[in-house]
Amino acid sequence: MSAPVSNTLKAVLWMMGAVVSFSAMAVAGREMSFQLDTFEIMTYRSLIGVVIVIVIAFSTGKTREFRTNRLGLNILRNMFHFVGQNLWFFAVTMIPLAHLFAFEFSVPIWVTLAAPFLLSEKLSRLRVAAVFIGFAGILMVTRPWVAGLSIGIIAAALCAICFAGTAIATKKLTSNQSIICILFWMTVLQLIFGLICAGYDGDIALPTYDTLHWVIIVGLGGLFAHFCITTALALAPATIVLPVDFTRLPIIALIGMLFYNEHLDIWVILGAIIIFGSNYVNIWSETRNKPINALNN
Repeated sequence: MSAPVSNTLKAVLWMMGAVVSFSAMAVAGREMSFQLDTFEIMTYRSLIGVVIVIVIAFSTGKTREFRTNRLGLNILRNMFHFVGQNLWFFAVTMIPLAHLFAFEFSVPIWVTLAAPFLLSEKLSRLRVAAVFIGFAGILMVTRPWVAGLSIGIIAAALCAICFAGTAIATKKLTSNQSIICILFWMTVLQLIFGLICAGYDGDIALPTYDTLHWVIIVGLGGLFAHFCITTALALAPATIVLPVDFTRLPIIALIGMLFYNEHLDIWVILGAIIIFGSNYVNIWSETRNKPINALNN
């Protein structure tokens, strides 16, 4: 049975909130890159996140959920996420925004490949086919036989692999950890990682008047985007939510063209469509015979 129309509309609106948040983060990351390095950006983003999560936990009486018996897995998850997010902020300054977002759609492909080994999930023929189709899309986006592999493209590809590791670790954590617990340890651990990496040379740049609002956008955008996605998936099936997320690509491509003089490459669009198609088939095959359950906080 499909989701009620009202819930479907709400899910679409929540996903549009995530789309706007991710797009704003990309623009903010590029604008800040001239004054702050990726480690400093992550430090300030995590600091804002820690404050927000603690305020929310105190206001809702959920501070007890900060306790965890899976600290090791939390550390592993956030090492993947920290490395991936730094690579993401680095790539955002090196390659067109549309290229970076196209690579993000390859995350489910890497998750699918790792799932049999790390999540004990079966790799069906349909899922294998979806992986090969997805890789074809990635090759269409990068076209290494034409322009070669730049450091920005490599960073974007590695960032997608790291995000896949984050997704797998998150799935394991959600079996007995609340979202507020995962977000708390995410922000705290990544603040620690950021301070160590940004301060290793004894010089951490402070946000200036020109960059402070971009820092705030990045700090708020990350948490809000994930909250929007979680809420949307609680209201409607992934087969409805995923196509809305795909609107990130044309939106960011338009932003890149209008504000950064980036050429809108048809091969990137076609490759992203192929990657999206492989992901959609994969999710459809996994959910068609399963009931839709709301997520619990």
